[in-house]
Amino acid sequence: MKQIKDAPIGVFDSGVGGLTVAREIMRNLPYEKIVYFGDTARVPYGSKSKETIIRYSRQIVRFLKTQEVKAIVVACNTASALALETISKETDLPMIGVVEPGAKVAVETTRNKKIGLIGTRATVKSGLYQRVIQKEDPQIQVIGQPCPLFVPLVEEGWLKDEITLEVAKRYLDPLLAQDIDTLILGCTHYPLLRSLLKGLVGDQVTLVNPAYETALALGRMLEDKGILREGKEEEFPYRFFVSDEEEHFQQFANSILPYDVKTTEQIRIEEY
Repeated sequence: MKQIKDAPIGVFDSGVGGLTVAREIMRNLPYEKIVYFGDTARVPYGSKSKETIIRYSRQIVRFLKTQEVKAIVVACNTASALALETISKETDLPMIGVVEPGAKVAVETTRNKKIGLIGTRATVKSGLYQRVIQKEDPQIQVIGQPCPLFVPLVEEGWLKDEITLEVAKRYLDPLLAQDIDTLILGCTHYPLLRSLLKGLVGDQVTLVNPAYETALALGRMLEDKGILREGKEEEFPYRFFVSDEEEHFQQFANSILPYDVKTTEQIRIEEY
């Protein structure tokens, strides 16, 4: 069991967005080691079919298994919505996605039972957030709004730019018109826009960050299974892999993580 406790957690995403989940794991579970994979060659996932997302996710799980991980976090809303159910049945490793933890907190948060959801087209269209939320409380109305321009704007580093503000207004106005009191940031890139979005929705709307909720849920899952790592921090606890553009990935990682990423390795994910 000691060996299993010491094994790293596999975290994967379509690109750099899942680093917001890795960041919350680093902050909330400081003794855990992480192997992160960003599928930067095939980003974005939000516009691809369910079959394709499942195929990609299977390849990534196979790769993470070669790194001897003890659990896997699907740190991508699209893959959580479209592939998690399938891939979790195909492996004996404990696996967690970002949809359920965020959805459950949104249910606890809403007072008027009107929850807004922003995400990629695939996440919103999948209806998974709606299903999870309405299973907890059928009275709750979930109003989805795809925000496809947010990902490129975040990756460009335009987190407080006038253009991003204008785009965000256009996306959020229809949700605010429906009197939502809770807003789920249903894409791992979106927590980086948190302060801009908060400025637009005001104090009457609570933002739910599934990245943070997933880190807490992961801690509970590891504890339940007796594989939570305790004790000392390690010198090089985090390893990063991508399918393309390692330099761009590394720059972005270093701009948002509380940890200095010195190396990122590129691998040929199609071979897994």
